Amino acid sequence: MADSEVQDIGPDRSLLLVDDDEPFLKRLARAMEKRGFEPETAESVAAGKAIATARPPAYAVIDLRLEDGNGLDVVETLRENRPDAKIVVLTGYGAIATAVAAVKIGATDYLAKPADANEITAALLANGELLPPPPENPMSADRVRWEHIQRVYEQCDRNVSETARRLNMHRRTLQRILAKRSPR
Repeated sequence: MADSEVQDIGPDRSLLLVDDDEPFLKRLARAMEKRGFEPETAESVAAGKAIATARPPAYAVIDLRLEDGNGLDVVETLRENRPDAKIVVLTGYGAIATAVAAVKIGATDYLAKPADANEITAALLANGELLPPPPENPMSADRVRWEHIQRVYEQCDRNVSETARRLNMHRRTLQRILAKRSPR
């Protein structure tokens, strides 16, 4: 990343990162610190709302689905306490309805996981008029589908029948998909 991009952060470099995936959160905090931000992390909606109320940051990256609730609650709290904050909502669930809800509530942008620090930085520093550049190597549609199926499968405690029911697909079809390697 060029030095000129880091200078676009501004005098207030405070950044709130909210995600319940601890390894991801730590990696992202380190990566954002290298890019000139001053990150503060939270692993829950409650902790994120507390920070957003006590020390509202200039920037925030908030995961949509957290163990104790919805990340949009943190977005609302932050928007109330710091209307000018730039907020990016991250999620593994790339649904259009959720993206619309996130933006209506006050998010600046919406990125599907796995988003890297460069994409997140570009989204945080983008002017409202300009879209950030497209990712260098986006996931294929097959890979996105496979990732979604794997996530639902894990959330259903690896229960094939329950996963198939929730995905509205035949159990045998799901078993075939799960038996294959992940697409590129």
